[in-house]
Amino acid sequence: MSSNNTWDDLKLKKLQDLWKQGLPISKIGEMLGVSRNSIAGKAHRMGLPKRNSPISSDDKSSLQKRKDEVVDENIPLKIKLRSVQWSRTKCCWPEGDPKQKNFKFCGKDIYPGRPYCDKHSLLAYTNTRENS
Repeated sequence: MSSNNTWDDLKLKKLQDLWKQGLPISKIGEMLGVSRNSIAGKAHRMGLPKRNSPISSDDKSSLQKRKDEVVDENIPLKIKLRSVQWSRTKCCWPEGDPKQKNFKFCGKDIYPGRPYCDKHSLLAYTNTRENS
C-alpha cells in the first residue's frame, strides 16, 4: 500500500463505485492503495450504506441449526417420536422418515374400526381376491 493518504474526487468516486459493487473492504483498500480502516472510516463519513458483518446473524442461526441437527442425530428414535402428534381418532398412517424432523402421521379422520383414513385403509387392507 502506498502512503498516499489524500482523497481526491476521483478516488472518492472510485470508492463509491467499488462499494456499490459489494467488494470486500480489504479489496477496495488494496485497489485504492489505502488501509482497510481508511476505507471503513471514509465510507462511514460519506454515509455509504452499512455492510453486513462477515459474522452475520444469518451465519449464527445456520451454525446453531447445524449444531441442533448434530445433537438431534444422537437422540434415540423413541425419544424423537415422543414429539410426534397422533390420536386414536385420527389416521396414524406414517408420512416421511421417522428419523427426520418432518415425520408425522396423516391425521385425517379414521375409517370406522380401522386405524387409517379411507385412502390409507385402501392401501393397508387389500382383498386377496382382487389381486388374483
